[in-house]
Amino acid sequence: MIKVKNLHKKYYLGELEIPVLNGIDLEVKEGDYILVTGRSGAGKSTLLYLIGLLDLPTKGQIFIDKKDVGAYNDKEKSQYRLMNLGYVFQDYALLPELIAWENVAVPLIMQGNNKKEAKKIATLALCQVELEDKIDNLPSQLSGGEQQRVSIARAIAQKPKILFADEPTANLDSKTAESVMKVFEKISKNGQTIIMVTHETKKATGSNRIINISDGKIK
Repeated sequence: MIKVKNLHKKYYLGELEIPVLNGIDLEVKEGDYILVTGRSGAGKSTLLYLIGLLDLPTKGQIFIDKKDVGAYNDKEKSQYRLMNLGYVFQDYALLPELIAWENVAVPLIMQGNNKKEAKKIATLALCQVELEDKIDNLPSQLSGGEQQRVSIARAIAQKPKILFADEPTANLDSKTAESVMKVFEKISKNGQTIIMVTHETKKATGSNRIINISDGKIK
């Protein structure tokens, strides 16, 4: 499903060049549940953002379903993300004025679904993450773990080819983090391809591969 060739990423601070990724080669099969680990600053999140088309590589190629998506222009990437990719971030990224099902429905409506259909799909996604009794709650009425599960529901509602998760349990206590990781395990068993940056490797019992990044390379 994913093939990454010789991926490099450098950042610049004035005239100072900061290399982050130094030639990553990676293949991901459909249905893989991959954990990306490594020390802080190793390049984990950078790799996820590049494969997820949220940032540009300095050099290298990214193929998804044999399409050279790294060569797409900004408009094409935006459309491809909307229709094919799902994202879960550590800060939940929920709209505070919208109730749970409305937060989940936003990308569905952007995809072209009407409000009635979007609500139906959003409600089913919230049931998948065991929040059927919270669909009308605002984010402020939910715990951190519940807010994260809403963001997971939003990501999976559109049935993405790939689900990207960047430290999804970073802001949660140990018990809540474990329950959130079990949600990912459940989703993985349904065949969802997942790439996750995390330190919670012991709690991610459903993963089938762990990739460790050090000094910008896969170890």
